[in-house]
Amino acid sequence: MNRKTVKLYSNKNLRYNILNITVLAIFIIVLGSCEKVTTDEDIYGNWARRSEYEGVGRTEAVSFTIGDFVYVGSGFDGRYRLNDFWKFDQAMSTWIKIADFPGTARSSAVAFTINGKAYFGTGYDDNGNYLKDFWEYNPVGNSWTRKADFGGTARFNATAFGIGNYGYVTTGYDGNYLKDNWRYDAANDKWEQVASLTGSKRTEAVSFVYNGKAYVVTGQNNGSYLNDFWVYDPETNTWTEKRKINSVNDDESYDDDYGEYIKRSNSAIFLLNNKAYLVAGNISSATNTTWEYDITNDIWTQKTSLEGNVREGHIGFTIANRGFIVTGHNSAYRFDDLWEFFPNEEQSDNDN
Repeated sequence: MNRKTVKLYSNKNLRYNILNITVLAIFIIVLGSCEKVTTDEDIYGNWARRSEYEGVGRTEAVSFTIGDFVYVGSGFDGRYRLNDFWKFDQAMSTWIKIADFPGTARSSAVAFTINGKAYFGTGYDDNGNYLKDFWEYNPVGNSWTRKADFGGTARFNATAFGIGNYGYVTTGYDGNYLKDNWRYDAANDKWEQVASLTGSKRTEAVSFVYNGKAYVVTGQNNGSYLNDFWVYDPETNTWTEKRKINSVNDDESYDDDYGEYIKRSNSAIFLLNNKAYLVAGNISSATNTTWEYDITNDIWTQKTSLEGNVREGHIGFTIANRGFIVTGHNSAYRFDDLWEFFPNEEQSDNDN
């Protein structure tokens, strides 16, 4: 082969390779345009730091709402379980200490509100005991009264909610992962077992109430983070499953962005403008991601992550149609910071 032939052959190879590279690049661009790509510009929401909780930093506390006030107390400060409670006056942006809880100091308890009074119980004490005592807090008189013990087994990391004239406690851990459901009749101070959660047994789940029904989601069982999502109707005493909270449907696009990122345990949730907001928690390690749940359409959308420290074991609450999270922990750190969320604003660093 002469030199001219070699040069011609090389030029043909070069043109061939360039053509291949160009076609491949076009193919990648076209393929990429067919997939939904989530960028920072697609994610909305802003977290603003507010007046810190005035008690010691803690995790695994509880909260309950009575009238225009939210109450936060109990929990674990890294050394001891706690029995102090504080009232948050959102209008004045201040925390006010109320009567200490007179029972055994504890963490990982539950609370709910019925007709202007709060009910608080279960949990875990400094001696490693699981608890089942229940107490009523009356803001009129700022007093605690012991009530009938919880009807189920002593446990911690359950979830609870109030609907109408009744309170409910479900799931948790008593040495076994649980899914039983118990109704409390405050007028008669009695517990009655009702329909168990239809889905997986679990601990460290979250719940919220919307239009007279309770929604229970997330949590873990034996180290597995759960993807089932259930709604309890007290009128019919039945559970109905919602869509899974991970990517499981290949035929529809609504869950393309879910991945495994909504699943978690030890999280917090609050309602705001007819949507629920799931904030931070644990996915093998602490996370700060925030997801919005559209109750009407049964669809989740990622929002701006919590701008404070990554955490789990925190509390979420709504007061005056404003959503907040407070307390929690990450590793050895216990937090006292309070954050408010604005779901439709662009993220800003000017209010941190």
